[in-house]
Amino acid sequence: MTDPMVPPTPPVHLQALLAREDLGLRWIAGPDDPGTVIRWAHASEMADPYPYLLGGELLLSAGVHIPEGAGPGYFDAYVSRIVAAGGAALGFGVAPVHEAVPKALVEACEMHGLPLLEVPPRTTFSAVARAVWQLMAQARLAELRRVTEAQQSLAAAAARPDPLRPVLRRLAQRLNGWAALYAPDTTELAASGPPPPPTAHQALTNLTQALRPSDPTTPAAGSPPAAAAASHAAAAAGSHAAAAAGSHAAAAAGSRAAGAMGVPPLERSREWGRVGAAAPGKHRQAPPTPTSASDTVDGTHLAAYALGTGHGFVLAVATPHRTPGDHTIASVAAALLTLLTGQLRSSTATARSSALVRLLLGTPPPEVAHLLGAERWHMVHARPDGQAPPDPLAAAALGTALGSALVDPAGETVRVLVPADHPVEPLPGWTLGVSTAVAPEDWPAADTQAARALARARATRTRLLRHGDRPALADLVPPHDADAHARSLLAPIAATPALTDTLRTWLSLHGSWDRTAVALSVHRNTVRQRIARCAALLDADLDDPDVRMELWFALRRT
Repeated sequence: MTDPMVPPTPPVHLQALLAREDLGLRWIAGPDDPGTVIRWAHASEMADPYPYLLGGELLLSAGVHIPEGAGPGYFDAYVSRIVAAGGAALGFGVAPVHEAVPKALVEACEMHGLPLLEVPPRTTFSAVARAVWQLMAQARLAELRRVTEAQQSLAAAAARPDPLRPVLRRLAQRLNGWAALYAPDTTELAASGPPPPPTAHQALTNLTQALRPSDPTTPAAGSPPAAAAASHAAAAAGSHAAAAAGSHAAAAAGSRAAGAMGVPPLERSREWGRVGAAAPGKHRQAPPTPTSASDTVDGTHLAAYALGTGHGFVLAVATPHRTPGDHTIASVAAALLTLLTGQLRSSTATARSSALVRLLLGTPPPEVAHLLGAERWHMVHARPDGQAPPDPLAAAALGTALGSALVDPAGETVRVLVPADHPVEPLPGWTLGVSTAVAPEDWPAADTQAARALARARATRTRLLRHGDRPALADLVPPHDADAHARSLLAPIAATPALTDTLRTWLSLHGSWDRTAVALSVHRNTVRQRIARCAALLDADLDDPDVRMELWFALRRT
């Protein structure tokens, strides 16, 4: 919810207004801070403008309210009330009442740190107000363009094979800062951009913890820890509203204006933390957990966004500067990351947990497989492009793309169990080997099929290769006899797995030395030596197609 006292338009830098040659404004007193912003222009000839200001105004006055013979005391009181109300600057129009800006007013503005501008006779207050709104419209248009471009960039990053890191990288680039994804256990899963200073980094980590659901049995708000937590949550909720308004300056202006109306700004937000409060020493229901929070530490602007509802993932952002549109861009990234990381705790997830517990307690796999939902499954083996092994984030993204949460990042290969009714298609950035659709009791055989299919796919540089499932001549031989023949034929090399694996891969690739070397990740000379050793031990001519066929028949039985 945005602050009703802050306009839904971006602020205008006072320097931009001074740069308008058609106005001819001149800075004559007060801090010449390039960061000074105004949110609207307001003309008033009241001696005490305090009750009529909300904060962030460029107050315009021709000095009609100044009595004759007014001394420094009058101007000191006048300027102090403007500052107390949150006024951003004072514009004093010369002529027709005053031919020059009173010296005492200049001194008062210097003393209270209020920028003072001289408005020349040719410039009307209406022209100044119109220029302010024109600059606001230009800033709003620039903000919308920036947000739109950022949305398109983040959406393109989310469509990549391993989208989490690209999304964080694009977000960090768009905000000119640092972005990180925190896991439910508060560990930092991935990050991009220049990291913040250590103190700001620790403060941001603490900020992410405030977004995680609290224990409903926590002590009442009267106890010191709970009261501190309530105040922190209230501050986070207020920061979120300020961010939605467009910038950190909006929060400052809103707070100053609240103080001007006689209500301490923090006191109003603390009421949020008192919802459901109980008597001291008793338990109460925990207040709602905020969905975002922000803070500023050592000049670094910090923001955290909860992903989803109750999952515990948090997006954290640290930037050296806060500009209009940052909150919107970060919110878009948070929505995309919610889709990429969200695994809803549904009945399906509960069934998977139940299956895991039963397996750990010794229940045979076929007896718990029905809890996973599907009757037949594909085993998929996957290897990412490049030399680096897949990390848990990449493996999780692969599982999401394949439509399965049953993912095992085992070393350099990721194994995924995919229901047979989910089509397995090629994925950019991955090489896939897919088994035939099998029942749970045949998962070990499917694992072997997928491993061999992946090796062949990598050797042939094919994105996806499926294990053949059509009937073969081997099916005409009784399994017992076929197994006995295979054991007898391969006995000389059975004790050396490297030889059997090399012979199987070499035969599957039609005797290609180079492709076999690629599939096995060994040198081609190693392949030649192993095949020569197999030929010697088997006492067979491996150039004979009949011998190759018989060996292939036997290898498929092992």
